[in-house]
Amino acid sequence: MTLPALPEPHALAVLALVVVALFLFSRERIAIETSSLFILVLLTCGFVVFPYVTPQGEHLEAVDFFSGFGHEALIAVCALMIAGNGLVRTGALEPLGRNLARLWKLSPALSMLLTLLIGAFLSAFVNNVPIVVLLLPLLISVSLRSGASSSGMLMPMGFATLVGGMSTSIGTSTNLLVVSVAADMGLRKIQMFDFFIPAAIVACIAIVYLWLIAPLLLPARQATLADNSPRVFAAQLAIPEGSSSIDKTLADLIDKTGSMMVVAHVLRGSGTFIQPLPDVLIRSGDRLLVNDTPDNLKEFETALNATLYAGDTAVDEDNPLSDEGQQIAEIIVVQGSPLQGMTLRQLNFTDRYQLLVLAINRAGNTVETLREKIDQIRLRTGDILLVQGHEDKIAEIKRAGDLLVLDATADLPHTDKASTALLIMAGIIILAALGLAPIAVSAVCGVFLMLLTGCLSWRHASMALSTQVILIVVASLALGSALLKTGGAEYLAQVFVSVSSGASPAVILSGLMLLMAILTNIVSNNAAAVIGTPIAISIAHQLEVNPEPFVIAVLFGANMSYATPMAYKTNLLVMNAGGYTFMDFVRVGIPLTIIVWLGLSFLLPTMYRLS
Repeated sequence: MTLPALPEPHALAVLALVVVALFLFSRERIAIETSSLFILVLLTCGFVVFPYVTPQGEHLEAVDFFSGFGHEALIAVCALMIAGNGLVRTGALEPLGRNLARLWKLSPALSMLLTLLIGAFLSAFVNNVPIVVLLLPLLISVSLRSGASSSGMLMPMGFATLVGGMSTSIGTSTNLLVVSVAADMGLRKIQMFDFFIPAAIVACIAIVYLWLIAPLLLPARQATLADNSPRVFAAQLAIPEGSSSIDKTLADLIDKTGSMMVVAHVLRGSGTFIQPLPDVLIRSGDRLLVNDTPDNLKEFETALNATLYAGDTAVDEDNPLSDEGQQIAEIIVVQGSPLQGMTLRQLNFTDRYQLLVLAINRAGNTVETLREKIDQIRLRTGDILLVQGHEDKIAEIKRAGDLLVLDATADLPHTDKASTALLIMAGIIILAALGLAPIAVSAVCGVFLMLLTGCLSWRHASMALSTQVILIVVASLALGSALLKTGGAEYLAQVFVSVSSGASPAVILSGLMLLMAILTNIVSNNAAAVIGTPIAISIAHQLEVNPEPFVIAVLFGANMSYATPMAYKTNLLVMNAGGYTFMDFVRVGIPLTIIVWLGLSFLLPTMYRLS
């Protein structure tokens, strides 16, 4: 095996930057938006300071790396995200969810299979996040009614949407990016259903695995957030005559509780509410209005030499705290949610929604509780908020549809615009499938029609957009372009071919797909796909074969986000909802990856007649 000579310095620098990018994208503690912007800044500034002229004499302009902001693929991705949100907002998929719920009562096994098939089919045309958002409450509700663990349902459903999403060019943002980048590099424009047959065949095998085998590999899990977190009660701490708290400032009293007590109001006399300012002097007969757990309230009572009341009744063994009309609910942060990327303090959450957040659950762990600075946690996709509030308020929030409540005790949103949204989405797909208009054009037109017909408001349209997706797409496109123009992609292709010296094109294609499958479970699938596409084309040129199957191999490999919970945002959603562990994903995801990889390693070379 003889490795090729090292490329020129600019190519080496870009290769080093790719390694840095992949490392940053794999760091959970660093926001993907921050990593993407850092890579963009480093790349553009580097080519400004160290100009580069291609072997053809073309001067590479640093500003060209910003072209991803206007790239056809990014426009299509954003437009489809908005259109998919229109389906959710109008309740266009509600009849499907309602009928599935009815079928579960008749035949759970058949219903599970049908749920997997429907999830996979819908994800071929609609971003899988809204599909998972649709099916999560349904399956959790079924689990609650039947007494069965939801762990055998949620993960297979999430994986089914991932499997289905790789079957068309619009199924995921990854597919759109790969197809667009390949077209930019001179390949034939891959059409919507060009790789549908091998993807559909493998998807059928995968769904059988997810239906019959995956539930057996999963231990019974149960999300324990609601059980382990204490309820909060509204109560009053009355300051009696002779109390040591009399003539002390409110700040002094808070200090006595170790700065744990938060006072909403001070009630003085028959009905005078005093703002809880630090220098307010406390008098005999004052009542401090406090929301906290029973244990904390009793501690405050002792520390302040006060009497604890619930309404007009003193709290004792015969008259405990009551939570009449109060409910505990779990709200999940999904892509496009008004909660995403915000803190509870920034949202003014308690006043806005009339709900009190008891705890935040992230990746299976309660990261903050009531005693800690819960309002300062920046929320991200997959987080679950344990909230408490009046049942009427929780029902109202469910009906509004802005927040996803996991217990599914209310119907999905429904409006008279549902059929209109469905027709518009069908139009988007048909125009693109028949080649009458590029997907970016049909999707943008579809979004315009949804706004024009009232299926979506501008507020909901903007909520559907993800800064994370936009920036990582732009950064990935910039890196891919730099790899191609500096010769870095060609060098990596030469190394790959040298390492696999003597192997057939079919084996090399399979190896490339496996490499992408490994990468996509560590870093962003979009980044892996966009960086991998120019490398795949260069490999095909080295082998002097048709590059299209190699591009599709990258596309398929980058969609195999099954082995880790952080590989894809829907994995995080089902992880928290089902109470899964990291090893649960490994246990089910690795066999699924092997099944899909082996199936496609046989079908793709057969389809393209690679020997």
